[in-house]
Amino acid sequence: MAKALTIQDFFRMFPDDDACLEHLFEVRFGTDYGCPKCGQSGGWHRLQKLPAYTCNCGHHVHPMAGTPFERSRTPLQKWFYAMYLFTTTRNGVAAKELQRQLGVTYKTAWRIGHELRKYMGFVDGDTTLGGPGQPIVEVDKTFIGGRDRMGEDDKSVVLGMAERRGGDVITRVIPDRTSRSVMPLIQRWIRQGGRIRTDQAQAFGDLSIFGYDHATVNHRIEEWVRGDAHTNTIEGFWGVVKRTIRGTHIWVSKKHLQKYLWEIEFRHNLRRQSHLMFPILMNAFARPSR
Repeated sequence: MAKALTIQDFFRMFPDDDACLEHLFEVRFGTDYGCPKCGQSGGWHRLQKLPAYTCNCGHHVHPMAGTPFERSRTPLQKWFYAMYLFTTTRNGVAAKELQRQLGVTYKTAWRIGHELRKYMGFVDGDTTLGGPGQPIVEVDKTFIGGRDRMGEDDKSVVLGMAERRGGDVITRVIPDRTSRSVMPLIQRWIRQGGRIRTDQAQAFGDLSIFGYDHATVNHRIEEWVRGDAHTNTIEGFWGVVKRTIRGTHIWVSKKHLQKYLWEIEFRHNLRRQSHLMFPILMNAFARPSR
């Protein structure tokens, strides 16, 4: 099994901001990038006073533009190290821990964390699950949160879809637990003709009318498995989500919950290839449009 990158490996690869910027330029533009102004290839060199590269004709390109680091005054190496921390910890990194590790303000650490979670969601993406001849997809809802300062129920409703046999998970924060919020997402992300297994919540109704092979278990009578019908896979994922939030972040607002879910999804979907998490993030920066 391939070994994950150690902290010594990280600092050997990215000893300073110049090395980080060079990596970003090579990933986004490549060594043979043709200048949009003069058309010359390979004539780029680093500017001394700006995090940018210039062509022999004087045209500039900015590798940080269009990335999570755009317009950031935080050293690029600190951003890269935060990405390393996000991909080498099992249950995420709290903003206070980023503040300590990076030596930045809490506000900066909080922003870095949220920008990286959005980027992880972009890199992981979502692909449709299940379908004829494909593994079963388990669908379930969970509730995250508690009560607000007035004592009112303030839980967020999250829908999760998990493909068995090592498949991916997709989550979405939804406005309520009704079928009106649930059904469109199931039809969007699970291929028609696939096998779906749920509990007997009313929101799932009878999915067979939409062309799915649908079976359920009745948790109210403590029925957890009946044949191949169970929701153990997605419930195991919910356990990871709740341990991460309670153990690492303590509390997450409704406004930002989806970003945390994207981070946990990214880590879960690459769980069998954890050594690739950091390289994938480091090489997924979008190439600029011409």
